[in-house]
Amino acid sequence: MVVNSWIEVSEERLAANFRTVADAAGAETEVLAVVKADAYGHGAEVCSVALARAGARWLGVTCASEGVRVRRALGGAGFHLGGVRTDSQPVTEILVMCGFLPEDLATIAEHALTPVVWTAEQVEWLRGRPGMQVHVEVDTGMGRQGVSPGAALEHLLDAMGEAGIVLDGVFTHFCAAELAHSELTQMQERRFEGAIAQVRARSQSGGLTPGWLHAGSSSTVDNPAQNWPWLVELAKSVGARAMVRSGIALYGYCLPIEGPDASAVQPKLRPALKPVMQWKTRVLDVRELTAGDTVGYNATFTATGRMRLAMLPVGYADGLRRELSSANARPGGWVVVRGRDGVDRQAPIVGRISMNLTMVDVTGIEGVRVGDEVILLGDGVTADDHARLAGTISYEILCGVRVG
Repeated sequence: MVVNSWIEVSEERLAANFRTVADAAGAETEVLAVVKADAYGHGAEVCSVALARAGARWLGVTCASEGVRVRRALGGAGFHLGGVRTDSQPVTEILVMCGFLPEDLATIAEHALTPVVWTAEQVEWLRGRPGMQVHVEVDTGMGRQGVSPGAALEHLLDAMGEAGIVLDGVFTHFCAAELAHSELTQMQERRFEGAIAQVRARSQSGGLTPGWLHAGSSSTVDNPAQNWPWLVELAKSVGARAMVRSGIALYGYCLPIEGPDASAVQPKLRPALKPVMQWKTRVLDVRELTAGDTVGYNATFTATGRMRLAMLPVGYADGLRRELSSANARPGGWVVVRGRDGVDRQAPIVGRISMNLTMVDVTGIEGVRVGDEVILLGDGVTADDHARLAGTISYEILCGVRVG
């Protein structure tokens, strides 16, 4: 059976991107490699093993079930649960980033996952499991997950102490890390400092002491306007290590740095990153058009002369966004096709993208035939290209790819 489309993931590029992030973050900062949402559409099991081999000590998943998939993949690759590999590398830790429910606890414990907590109710669910390690998220302005600094955090720490829960980490999430010299980020930093002062006071009185402090994302590392040494020093103040959570950069992308003075800021990551995913399909049919022939729903494209079109067995049901469609007066997206001369060339999308089919113009590409490979996403046509045309971000493009 032949699939309509497939993805190819470059372990070499993934490892190189991880090293780029790690180098930019600095030797005093650990990098948590985010593999949630099936590694942003790249395949969580494959990417987790590749990242662990590249040196990732921490991985971040969406939920407990995804954590189980990742843990099993790591075990199959020699990253054993509850011990060390034969080459003495430490066990890769897995952070469940997006919450949990009581029915997840047995799974979390069995597979040595680290849950994120932010409510006293969650701590109550953990009673009877003393010694379980957790990370506490502090809401400093994202308004999503997280406990507020002040009385709510004090109450949470009290509940954790009574339940015998181990505070392995404390973190927050910046809502505007891609903004140069962001006042929002500076405000969040001050709030996080206040929360860590509460944790420090608890630690000094013989209570909970975190091993990790983490904040920020790929954009935090990419944006040189961010005050990154701040987190390193804050972590040292409580005897912890600093960590940054990187996702999109691992897969070859970063949001552009924005703000009034963004043009004066040179990104640290973007120039060195390479797309990890190649999304491919094959030519299903090739047909000739003459002047006056129309293409696709509502005949939005009319040939003005002789044309040669290739039909591809993918469409918006597969994640190829309908916004990449074209008309005579409005160009759309493109794919990359290799001609018989061995040269890769762009083939513009012609007419409207359908649910399962797309037409592309191969008039100027020598010898395109049924069965030839076509790059839908990757080298020569990036997720940033798709996102610009679709009015979205590269994250959504990558996560939306469906193969089979």
